[in-house]
Amino acid sequence: MSTYIMLANWTDQGARNVRDSPNRLDAANKALEDVGGEFRSVFMTMGEFDLVGEYEAPDDAVAARFALQVGQLGNVRTRTLKAFPETAYREIINSLG
Repeated sequence: MSTYIMLANWTDQGARNVRDSPNRLDAANKALEDVGGEFRSVFMTMGEFDLVGEYEAPDDAVAARFALQVGQLGNVRTRTLKAFPETAYREIINSLG
């Protein structure tokens, strides 16, 4: 499984309906589980982004499809980062020679 960081901002629609946001998060959790992924953590944040989530997915295609599915609903705009755990980070750096 690969790890991804999702940075999200509410759209105008999402902000107008913010009280329904917990239900939308539950639906996103279910959608991610249905494709073999899982949220590790989700935070509401102050600053540049409204929400930050860490999740795992089987591969990049699944992560991309999930981000597109979430975006199609029109409540958030997302940016997704692929994250490398410390062991992979060390292996990558050590492979530089």
